[in-house]
Amino acid sequence: MNAAITTRTTRTATPLAAAGPVLSRVRATGSVRAVVSRGIRGLSLPGPDGRWEGLDADIARAVAAAATGDAEAVTWLPTDPADRLARLRAGEADLVTSNLTWTLGREAHEPVLFAGVTCYDGEGFLVREADGFASPVDLAGQRLAVQTGTTSASNLAAWFGARGLSVEPVAYATPDEALAGYASGECAAYVLDRIALAGARAGLPDPGAHTLLETTISREPMAMAVSDTDVSWFRICRWVLSLLFAAEHDAAAVAAAGAHGPALGLDEDWAARVIAAVGTYGDIYDRHLGAGSALGVPRGANALWTDGGLHYALPLH
Repeated sequence: MNAAITTRTTRTATPLAAAGPVLSRVRATGSVRAVVSRGIRGLSLPGPDGRWEGLDADIARAVAAAATGDAEAVTWLPTDPADRLARLRAGEADLVTSNLTWTLGREAHEPVLFAGVTCYDGEGFLVREADGFASPVDLAGQRLAVQTGTTSASNLAAWFGARGLSVEPVAYATPDEALAGYASGECAAYVLDRIALAGARAGLPDPGAHTLLETTISREPMAMAVSDTDVSWFRICRWVLSLLFAAEHDAAAVAAAGAHGPALGLDEDWAARVIAAVGTYGDIYDRHLGAGSALGVPRGANALWTDGGLHYALPLH
């Protein structure tokens, strides 16, 4: 694994920049430590064979491919929402890719940096068809299942409070517990990012008995987070993510990006290795969330800007 990187270094005209502390540790241990969810279909969830699947999981694989030469060199750290950034703070993880919303409060009060948006989403509501709820307004006064450590409770307070209404958020530690609280009838709705709710709905015994309300009550730019103590690692993660969008827009971006590998502490094959391992962002989205998946979530805001979405391909030349 590392031998291939070393061999490439001897052939390139540009020597590798000195590896920062995180990249050095990753190469010494042969693994990227990635915080993921406890299990959200389409984002990060162990498959039948135990292999982690989903958009967030493949983002972690992309970083591993660039840094170690092996996309499967990931140590998965399933973590409750309330503890995601704490694991970075404690030095237990190298990155968080776990449907984590990028907010000013998190970056201002935690020693973290967000390397870029992995998925644009918004808070929504999963409800039972039989209950007849057509709008969030219909849920006023109801108990709603949320996850501890997420922005759901504050989003609910802001949205319903602005309308002179209130609900009772019931916090659960894990996605499974929150979904069970809703499925059992303890709560009238499950409140979470709409893409995550689409995955939760697909996992219920009778998905057709449940529906997602059309209304979105918040902006939830899910992003990859790293510690702010190693800017060189932050730079690697940011440009790995940028590569996924740029390669979807223009395949020639892969070769252009590769030339800058040595300045990042990587070899010149890093970009080609990433795309060979996980594909472009469009490939990843389609495989886990879009038409190629069981969820069939339209790309919408997650399309490239050229197709009316929000993902913009930064220049990699």
